[in-house]
Amino acid sequence: MARQERAIRTRRTILEAAAAVFDERGYTSATIGEILDRAGVTKGALYFHFGSKEELAVGVFEEQLAITLPAQSSKLQELIDSGLVLARRLRSEPLVRASVGLALDQGAMELDRTPAFRMWFDQNVQRLGEAKAQGELLPHVDVAETAELLVGSFSGVQLLSQLRCQRQDLERRVVVMFEHFLPSIAVPAVLARLDISVERAERVLAQVQQVPGRERVGMQEGAVPAQVSSGA
Repeated sequence: MARQERAIRTRRTILEAAAAVFDERGYTSATIGEILDRAGVTKGALYFHFGSKEELAVGVFEEQLAITLPAQSSKLQELIDSGLVLARRLRSEPLVRASVGLALDQGAMELDRTPAFRMWFDQNVQRLGEAKAQGELLPHVDVAETAELLVGSFSGVQLLSQLRCQRQDLERRVVVMFEHFLPSIAVPAVLARLDISVERAERVLAQVQQVPGRERVGMQEGAVPAQVSSGA
């Protein structure tokens, strides 16, 4: 058990170092040597967990999923919760900020960034599909198209917030996004019961179980992965 805990801590240290270097230097300019120096680990330790710089980047992408949220009876509420929690984490967690920055790094031509967007898209499809099965969505809603729209919308909203004020107003911007978006997809009776507020993120995070060192948090009974629903 002690060995496993050390391995988890080492992996986390490497991820945090990689995220910092990627954030400062960009993916293309970052080197394994710089990441090793920042992490203070041996090359063998790094390659035990990650086989390449690209695998490190994927590990940083997946960090957005290393969290569970309390399940809700409404799948649309889960969609809102995951978006607001990601917005909050973007403001408070450097590793999550680096993950989003890496996914949107247009200079990283040699890095396949599609896995990051695929994760976000798949999470949207899953939640929206469950919402539709529960009768929460209007009949005309196409789940895949709606999922893609959420990915693009959140990506643009967070980028604008970053440029305007270093994401200090991001939760409020995400609330506005949902306030405009949800009436076009939600059944009115469901819409009236949804909690779309800036304060919602803090209430949900108070119940959150962080899962450091996990490559990916899958569905667990009574909990859902927090990866937004809405994208980078």
